Amino acid sequence: MMNQAVIGTNAGIVWRTMDGVRIRQRWSFSELKRATGLSDMDLYAAVGWLARENKVEFFTDSQTEDDNFFFEFALFLLKP
Repeated sequence: MMNQAVIGTNAGIVWRTMDGVRIRQRWSFSELKRATGLSDMDLYAAVGWLARENKVEFFTDSQTEDDNFFFEFALFLLKP
């Protein structure tokens, strides 16, 4: 059964996978699925979670018309 805790945990898996690259990289769904080991449903829910937090961007490759994910770091500056 999928609930918020599971979706949040899976979002963390996706976040850490994408963050581990440390460069701005575009990921296809299949690449992200292979890297995380999540099922389609779990990955879609996790990406949706991250999208609500404005942590991923979506784009369509103009040459192949494939949908891909693009990770965007959210930077927050702390005041001293």
